[in-house]
Amino acid sequence: MNALQMATAERTDLANLLATLRPEQWEAPSLCEGWHVRDVVAHVMSFDVSPLGMFRRAIRGRIVHINQVGVDELALLSTDQLLDKLRAHLRPQRLAAIFGGRLALLDVTIHHQDIRRPLGLPREIPAERLRLVLDSSVRSVELPTWRIARGVHLVTSDLDWSHGSGPEVSGPAEAMLMTITGRPCAVGELTGPGQPVVAARLAR
Repeated sequence: MNALQMATAERTDLANLLATLRPEQWEAPSLCEGWHVRDVVAHVMSFDVSPLGMFRRAIRGRIVHINQVGVDELALLSTDQLLDKLRAHLRPQRLAAIFGGRLALLDVTIHHQDIRRPLGLPREIPAERLRLVLDSSVRSVELPTWRIARGVHLVTSDLDWSHGSGPEVSGPAEAMLMTITGRPCAVGELTGPGQPVVAARLAR
């Protein structure tokens, strides 16, 4: 299965979860500061845009607020309409499909967990997807991973994956992903001599 197929499968899994949520769960806070569950879903969908559309958002959002502009564009949709829109675009398109779908897979997998963790709805992410997302996260220039993970050796305890060198940080692959992409709630699930280093960087 290639990255685009994995991203489609991940969006399908997210849609299946959303179909089970109660109205108050859609309005619950996510791990993304200032965003509720419905906002995260809108953000996931906002990546299916043309380069020109993204450029216009960058102008309107003065670059730093570009993601919020994408969310605001879908703010008037009901939760049913958001879910219908997601189901109609399970296969990433336009900018979301660049890099063979790796960008879309990275984005939707992380944000899927941004929704599940606060709602107390854990899951087992398919290993093939999780390994590719971890690889993509440490190469991304847009995520804080390069700063959080520099100078430490990341080792997942339930997946054949590691990265970097230095004091070891180990733990479940999902918690590792969430930690190195800037989610402090997961760092307590990691151990090793490098864990305090990573925790301190997240606390800044």
